[in-house]
Amino acid sequence: MKRITLIFTLVLTCIVLYSQDVPTPSDLDHFLETKTLVVKDNNPLNTFDSEIQKVMEQEWDITEWEMIPYDEFEEKRTDAGYSFLFLTTVTFEKDKLEAKYKFLNVSLGGDYPNLNLMPDLVSVPVAYASVEDESYNYKLGILVRFIQNHLRNILENPEIISANVFKHYNDNMKGVKTKTLYLLPEEMAKDVNSSARIQKIYPHPFKLVEKDEIREAITNHTEDVVFLHKVGPEGTRLNARCYKILIGASDASFYYFNYHMINDKKPDGFLSKDLKKISK
Repeated sequence: MKRITLIFTLVLTCIVLYSQDVPTPSDLDHFLETKTLVVKDNNPLNTFDSEIQKVMEQEWDITEWEMIPYDEFEEKRTDAGYSFLFLTTVTFEKDKLEAKYKFLNVSLGGDYPNLNLMPDLVSVPVAYASVEDESYNYKLGILVRFIQNHLRNILENPEIISANVFKHYNDNMKGVKTKTLYLLPEEMAKDVNSSARIQKIYPHPFKLVEKDEIREAITNHTEDVVFLHKVGPEGTRLNARCYKILIGASDASFYYFNYHMINDKKPDGFLSKDLKKISK
């Protein structure tokens, strides 16, 4: 079970239990009738607001939408005519760690006592909670594009809806070898953080790149590029989850979705084990 709270200042509010992890077909049908309100961050120093507005203008067409300030959220979230796209802070009760992550959420409004009871349609890991906006803002476009495609996918194929719905996208894993895999050296485990080490395990097209090259591939919808979206604590703590997602720069599809718990043998990074899986 997840526990979530809306991100709106540098100090997080109290996190409470989240009740619904799987959307129903009626939730999804109702979503199409709503207007999606994108909730701004209340922190005046944030860079999320300008980036998400630009992204929504470029990508979002599944519903009508508009940006709203955070202080309007509490009133408008009780209106069933609205859905909401916003950043949340998530902890996982079963992990027993209190490690916090930023997720990008789409939820339905309605007469629910609190945020945590609002039906959640999709939640995508974005970053570890203490990471600066600049470390993930350049990927918001592809994440919003994925969310929209995913919502259309589960509307058309409700049979794939489950608590682990993203595992469905691992069916695309074989397609990674037909594209060029973009990897940031700092997001790789130490035993696979060089071209020579990677080639021993993954004899397919790849390139060690910088963030600007990933941003460019996303902006240009580069057809033959798949890149790593890694979500982890980046040295701020040992015990936490490390999410590893391979995303197509053009189609915004997930080609690989997995995570591991960080420990001495499994660091915060893409592992040799992951390379072996996608190399098959």
